Amino acid sequence: MLIKHLGKSPTVSSEAYVAPTATICGDVTIGDGSRILHGAAIVAEGGSVTIGREVIVLENAVVRSTARWSTQIGDNVLIGPNAHVAGATVEEQVFVATGAAIFHGSTLGARSEVRIHGVVHVNSRLASDATVPIGWIAVGDPAEILPPSEHDRIWSIQQTLNFPQTVYGVERPGAGGSRMPEVTRRLSELYATFAEDREL
Repeated sequence: MLIKHLGKSPTVSSEAYVAPTATICGDVTIGDGSRILHGAAIVAEGGSVTIGREVIVLENAVVRSTARWSTQIGDNVLIGPNAHVAGATVEEQVFVATGAAIFHGSTLGARSEVRIHGVVHVNSRLASDATVPIGWIAVGDPAEILPPSEHDRIWSIQQTLNFPQTVYGVERPGAGGSRMPEVTRRLSELYATFAEDREL
């Protein structure tokens, strides 16, 4: 399904394939030989999404941009089922495995791998040829690759990367406060724009 959003329509190469149950929405460009399989969602929520040549996006993966963060996927990248890539730069020949999460402002260097349920956090830079093991977290610039058991170390780096500001444009609240009313208000306004979309 191809959808026009915010006045912009997807551009899909005649040599690409988009499954009939996939959704391509807004300012999205898909290159030659790329394959977008069933249930995948590629959504440009203001910024663009550019997908290179011979990129494989498997079932139920999500590739998104936001107004603040465009997404660029280089050539010969595989994005596994149920993976999530948002507002990131993925260089060429990268493997993003099942259930991996790649967050806003991050960069995956050429030939890197993020294995099953691995995470690359906001504003983090994974070096070329690096590997994030199953369930591990890459955090920082340059990224440290840490197991989930190293929560205190992950948090000490993650806190400086400012997830709420990077993703939602809101500051982290003080003790006892919640950012969620402001986050959900902003998202409600943003997602109201989808009501005006038009299927192509």
